[in-house]
Amino acid sequence: MRMEELDRPPAAVFTQSATIGQMDALGIAWPEAHSNAKMMAKLGAGQAEVLGFEAVRASFCLTAEAERLGCKVDPGKKNSTPMLKAHPHKFDPMSGEYDEPHLMDPEEFLKGGRVKTVLEAVEIMKKDYGDKYPVIAGNTGPFTLAGHLVSTENLVFGILMAPDEVHKWLDAVAPITKIYSQALADAGADFVQMSEPSSSTDLLSPDMFTEYSGKYIKDGLGKVKGAGTVLHICGNTMPIIDHMIETKVTGLSIEEKVKPVEGVKAVNGRIALVGNIGVVSPLLQGTPEDCAKHAKIVAEAGFNVVSSGCGLSAMISNENLLAVSNTVKSLKLR
Repeated sequence: MRMEELDRPPAAVFTQSATIGQMDALGIAWPEAHSNAKMMAKLGAGQAEVLGFEAVRASFCLTAEAERLGCKVDPGKKNSTPMLKAHPHKFDPMSGEYDEPHLMDPEEFLKGGRVKTVLEAVEIMKKDYGDKYPVIAGNTGPFTLAGHLVSTENLVFGILMAPDEVHKWLDAVAPITKIYSQALADAGADFVQMSEPSSSTDLLSPDMFTEYSGKYIKDGLGKVKGAGTVLHICGNTMPIIDHMIETKVTGLSIEEKVKPVEGVKAVNGRIALVGNIGVVSPLLQGTPEDCAKHAKIVAEAGFNVVSSGCGLSAMISNENLLAVSNTVKSLKLR
């Protein structure tokens, strides 16, 4: 992540890292591990302890913050992550009806729910695994979190029909994502990895990114002290690579919709690059040989860390993930 010249890049899953194979090997499973700090820490270390990757990570979903702020969440099952069941606030650009964003105090936000659980898990991970592996802590970006509270679809429509109302909500959630990012670093995370999937070019045009997402990330994640920072956005990020770099994070995590060589060329050594082996193909649907091939392609393209392009499906086999970690660790590129 410092972009030093190495004989090979490391292999580490920066986004959701747990799988059923790890759960079975460790005797810990979802949904219990979402709300128990000791279980979360142990399962979050599974990518390293079971599969040979070179980092540990918590947590496993993007719903902890939304639940803490009043969203109803289905805890999921062993093979599925928690899912939002309802948006607690009215935000209707068609009718012009909008709730005011009266959210809890950011300091209070840190003191309860699964947010507190994640912070405790990071502390445990740093104590139990920090001498061997970097600790990655994941959280949710401001535009995505605001969408959880009022509906992402309505938030996007609001940009066109009521931009001032959109900014009210972003201004309300930004202090929460900012304090949580710093709290994760203070708890012991070596890297805070923020996922902002709703800022994908599938939802926001590139010229909207900085105003509705990037500037809030820059003021929050970009100012974290004591830890590296990684911004993950799904989809084809090529049109917003420059805007993502402007957020002043340490690294970018990008999906397989960006061809590895093109992604490295676009970044041009300005920032560390994490990714971008396809989660569905080859990791879920391919063979170990397919996964090894893609890992080598990503490494040889020049990614600083070889990782999955997005969060892992719980159904990905141990064999496919071992093929990635073993292949990368066998390389000698310099």
